Amino acid sequence: MLVIACPGQGSQTPGFLRPWLELPGFEERLAWLSAVAGMDLVAHGTESDADTIRDTAVAQPLIVASGLVSLLALFPHPAEAFRQIAAGAGHSVGEITAAAGAGVLTAEQAMVFVRERGRAMAQASAVRQTGMTAVLGGDPDEVAAALAKHGLTAANANGAGQVVAAGTMEQLAALKDDPPAKARLIPLQVAGAFHTEHMQPAVDVLAGYARAITAHDPRTRLLSNTDGHVVHDGRQVLRRLVTQVSNPVRWDLCMQAMADLGVTGFIEIPPAGALTGLVKRALPDVETLALKTPDDLDVAKDMVARHGQSSGLSQSPTWRLVVAPLKGIVHFTALDAGAAVSDGETVATVATLRDTFDVVAPHGGRVVEWLVEDGDPVSPGQPIVRLHPQEVPA
Repeated sequence: MLVIACPGQGSQTPGFLRPWLELPGFEERLAWLSAVAGMDLVAHGTESDADTIRDTAVAQPLIVASGLVSLLALFPHPAEAFRQIAAGAGHSVGEITAAAGAGVLTAEQAMVFVRERGRAMAQASAVRQTGMTAVLGGDPDEVAAALAKHGLTAANANGAGQVVAAGTMEQLAALKDDPPAKARLIPLQVAGAFHTEHMQPAVDVLAGYARAITAHDPRTRLLSNTDGHVVHDGRQVLRRLVTQVSNPVRWDLCMQAMADLGVTGFIEIPPAGALTGLVKRALPDVETLALKTPDDLDVAKDMVARHGQSSGLSQSPTWRLVVAPLKGIVHFTALDAGAAVSDGETVATVATLRDTFDVVAPHGGRVVEWLVEDGDPVSPGQPIVRLHPQEVPA
């Protein structure tokens, strides 16, 4: 099974797109997305200095556009290719890339959304001086206690012993003076405390835009930063893209979902490197590739051929799937074949060792057939019931 991963802000370095412009059509596609974003992404990816591409309003559109165009270099026909991918995932702004790659959003919708996301987050960051600091190592409980002591948020739980603390500069200075034992602190060059309450003004802006966007259900599993769950409802993907801006990124749970899926291959698209390093440490048996330049494309295509496997989530216009959000034991509600299901109704639960999660129908309809038995173990994104969408209860 193969995962395609899309990196977040901080992965970009000056000139990282220069070698990609040698590919036929790459520059023209990037120029088109530049027109949609209202900025010269070709220049930013090849000529702009580090300070320029560190600007949140520039960095976010640049990262998403780079990922989308490089996906076309790897998969000339993405609609077909994504059926070979077990799951797509993105870190922070990379979730927008993953959502567009999986067909939830068009490339143009993604670029408008990320343009406004970057602007809104930059404006929110200007309200008060805030920042982020990576905390590497240390006892997890002691790290959590230190962040709580100083009023900081664990904005990124990246796994592999890495947490990113976020808050005001005063709070970060206090953490520097009183760090958790055996932990190394690295201040990050970012504009503000992303994925915290400080970004709430940006959430409000994006929520307004999201109401005007038509989203489609993904063509493969999408792993959510919110909780690592598989989300197979396009409207819910979009809602999570909005609320994600002020909520922590749980990349650790996304990697746990990959392990639960039995993923064997992992490809990170440009600007690649950071997520690959995390996966190498957390999932050492998984073959990984950071797709940094076109020279890596042949290796990437070979990995797709060797690890590619259908997600099983293709849908017919006459029915829709409801899938398990995570690994566990499934139990049905009292719904027999032919039973009416309302939009948002709970049709089953999935029990893990720690908790029980509702499985809701993203669309109303009638039960066509159950695809698993009550009490069966299920994997993340496994289809559990087929619904007929045209017979929605009044």
